[in-house]
Amino acid sequence: MSSTVAGPAGSDRPSVAWIGLGIMGSPMAENLIKAGYPVTGYTLEPEKLQRLATAGGTAAGSVAEAVRDADVIITMVPASPQVEAVAYGPDGILENARPGTLLIDMSSITPGTSVALAEAAAAKGVRVLDAPVSGGEAGAIEAVLSIMVGGDQADFDVARPLFDALGKTVVHCGPHGAGQTVKAANQLIVAVNIQACAEAVVFLEKSGVDLPAALDVLGGGLAGSTVLARKRDNFLRRDFAPGFRIDLHHKDMGIVTDAARAVGAAIPAGALVAQLVAALRAQGDGGLDHSALLRAVERLSAPAA
Repeated sequence: MSSTVAGPAGSDRPSVAWIGLGIMGSPMAENLIKAGYPVTGYTLEPEKLQRLATAGGTAAGSVAEAVRDADVIITMVPASPQVEAVAYGPDGILENARPGTLLIDMSSITPGTSVALAEAAAAKGVRVLDAPVSGGEAGAIEAVLSIMVGGDQADFDVARPLFDALGKTVVHCGPHGAGQTVKAANQLIVAVNIQACAEAVVFLEKSGVDLPAALDVLGGGLAGSTVLARKRDNFLRRDFAPGFRIDLHHKDMGIVTDAARAVGAAIPAGALVAQLVAALRAQGDGGLDHSALLRAVERLSAPAA
């Protein structure tokens, strides 16, 4: 691939195949359409394909159909097994993408999976970036995501205009797998932050403090954070409609604890919160937003029957 990605005839934007149209993927693909990119999408949910078509994209009937004529392929699926499922095999990306295509995986997966994918793709003449994101559903809708990217600098430079249509903080973090390593650290920080906020909310309420007022002043001081700002209403309303599901954060905490163990990094607070996330999931709350960690703190704080 040259230093640019050629677009289809009559377009100054490369054609994009988007695989995975979930809570994050759908608004992200729609933001590329708004930015003028021709987007062909594939996902397992027919209603999401209809949503893409309504937004001006094109629905494909399979991964192979979506990627066959694409200049850029973007995957946004839940975890490593799903990335491997869409990438490999006779109907997968690597067997059907044209040589010279740029594959950008924006899923949150293990660094090792990203490295292996880049190596397998290179044998097919396909270049790969791992580019996981942070910012949740709201960040995806508003196109203000943080995007942490691993791979070759030249490929990052090619992809930069697409990233700029999706996020506000876009950083090349190093070689293949580096983006996923930074994302694992991000998920560690977010989980611990949500847990601390949840504990503060229960403490404040049980102390009889005006909770909205307390969160306002905390948000304006050193305790303020993007997590507190984004999840404030979730805490106040007990609204745990999924923006980022506990199930997915459970997966991510497994990634960061395994990766930390592999490099000899102690993460005691992270290990504890990983257990709390796992417990909440075991209690049936895996489909809720990760701000539902508040529910676990409330259960622990409930008076004995």
